[in-house]
Amino acid sequence: MRFFSDNAASVCQPVLDAMAAANRADTAYDGDSLSRGLDDAFGGLFGTPVTVLWVATGTAANSLALAALCPPYGGVVCHRDAHIQNDECGAPEFFTHGAKLHLAEGDGAKLTPGSVTAVLDAIANDVHRVQPRALSITNATEYGRVYTPDEVAALGSLARARGLGFHMDGARFANAVAHLGCDPADLTWRAGVDVLSFGFTKNGGMSAEALVFFDRTRAEGVAERRKRAGHLLSKGRYLAAQIHALLADDLWIANGHAANRAATTLAEAAAGRLIHPVEANELFLRMTPDEAAALRAQGFEFYDWAAGEIRLVTSWDQPDAEVAALAAALRAL
Repeated sequence: MRFFSDNAASVCQPVLDAMAAANRADTAYDGDSLSRGLDDAFGGLFGTPVTVLWVATGTAANSLALAALCPPYGGVVCHRDAHIQNDECGAPEFFTHGAKLHLAEGDGAKLTPGSVTAVLDAIANDVHRVQPRALSITNATEYGRVYTPDEVAALGSLARARGLGFHMDGARFANAVAHLGCDPADLTWRAGVDVLSFGFTKNGGMSAEALVFFDRTRAEGVAERRKRAGHLLSKGRYLAAQIHALLADDLWIANGHAANRAATTLAEAAAGRLIHPVEANELFLRMTPDEAAALRAQGFEFYDWAAGEIRLVTSWDQPDAEVAALAAALRAL
């Protein structure tokens, strides 16, 4: 019973159907009608004109976004536990051709204007120090915490005041919006976000992420960067088809709700063990090695996190019976 990662979730049927429908001769690369229709599709979702590019991985989405916002001699402020810091194998530095990551603190991997300002103010404004040029946050965060629109707007205001481009890593953007029940625009461009890495692979897609540029001037040269980085797929219509299928009838948000509901059920069963509030589809629990072994002996798969901690991740397709079984096992420990 799989609770180790939503990356391992299945592909939802409408996505498979859309890919099958796209399985015909068409223009190559991103010249097909599905790829060319992404700007309008996301423009409708967010209520503003946007420029959108598909990529196959979240690593590419984040790294291309940061390359568009930050020159090689600049820096990106992010949380110490951000995915771009700990889990991208140096890809942001590689794609930007050498930009530095400036690490900030914050509970639950969330940044605040105060924690970002502390980093900015410690950097002397001279040629000997790497000057910050971008700010990157993750929503939902690596610990399953969710930024509210007001929290994003406060960071967006600081970014504008300090001349920083503002990026949001939205690998679990669907889970964040599902938790908040807000307009996606209120969590992004209305709050000052310049570019969003909109994740679909964790949420029912096969291999598709979207780079959504709200500041369309920032998208200049990104298509060339994508090609140069080896991420311009020759049959890009299959990526675009996945994205259109998940946007249709708000399937992306329905899948986010499904994953979040499963996490809420488990959180209620393990309330006394929670290390962080459960606001999306990740749970971090206090657990001894013997207790973790007892769960694994019953067939549950999950990651050990830090000493005495485990991580559980629920997915859009998590079977109700497996969620109920794990909830019962947690209560029985």
